[in-house]
Amino acid sequence: MMDLSVAICTYNGESRIGKVLDCLRSQVTPTSMSWEVIVVDNNSTDGTQQVIEACQRQWQRSPLRYVFEPEQGLALARSRAVQAASGIFVCFLDDDTLPAEDWVAQVYQFGNSHPKIGAFGGQIHGNYEVEPPPEIKKIAVFLAVIERGSKPYRYEPQARMLPPGAGLVIRRQAWLEAVPEKPILLGRVAGAMLASEDIEALAHIQQAGWEIWYNPEMHLYHQIPRWRLEKDYLFSLIRGIGFARTHIRMVRLRPWQRPLFLPLYLVNDLKRVILHVFKYRTLIQTDLAIGCEMQLLVSSLLSPFYLWLHALRLK
Repeated sequence: MMDLSVAICTYNGESRIGKVLDCLRSQVTPTSMSWEVIVVDNNSTDGTQQVIEACQRQWQRSPLRYVFEPEQGLALARSRAVQAASGIFVCFLDDDTLPAEDWVAQVYQFGNSHPKIGAFGGQIHGNYEVEPPPEIKKIAVFLAVIERGSKPYRYEPQARMLPPGAGLVIRRQAWLEAVPEKPILLGRVAGAMLASEDIEALAHIQQAGWEIWYNPEMHLYHQIPRWRLEKDYLFSLIRGIGFARTHIRMVRLRPWQRPLFLPLYLVNDLKRVILHVFKYRTLIQTDLAIGCEMQLLVSSLLSPFYLWLHALRLK
């Protein structure tokens, strides 16, 4: 068994994956630490596999392994990574997130100093292709840009806040014990606009009693192209988060509580939509952040019905 497995889940990442591997190749790590790199190819149709094979021929650090996951969905790719990993901790990198040169060392140090930790994340800084509009600061969290201060802290269950999947580190034991083999939220795949697959896994881990932490010493740089700042993309992204909200809420409740809380959530979500419309009116159409919040509120309200229709389609 190794200390760490760094898992890069990618779909058609031929043009991106090399930069991530270059960052891992230049990591400064303790000599006593054992680690590996796993690339999970989530059914790519480009030359991703050939790029990895070329890297393997030149790789002189920790083992570099290639794993293929034929079923589409980021949640399934991450689950495949956990199954294939040899590390006590599994560190998830997306193919557009570049780690600082001490990222792996910081993961190792923080994980070993918290024996009850089930998962943790760090800081994710936005590296924008073009200058983003000022409103982006208010909704940067939806782009997995996380800068939550310089002090570590534990995410408490009542706070309803968790780290994103990009740069997430999980204890393999916690995942295998708590996370279902077949998740409900697969990620953004054809035929389903359901995001928050990372939050689903973390909610299960937290419900099982494991601690989840924020470590500010882990720095990632999220490469954000121009098109991810466009309104149509942001609205679609945020609707996917909202449509998944009912499932996330239900995971955090006991089975007998779910039928009691569902109508309360519906009433509260309807109230929030009405208040938002009355408060902002025309700004909903002209202000990007306010428009994004409106998309989240409406999709959260529609979430139980969307999930019901989605379940019917799968039957």
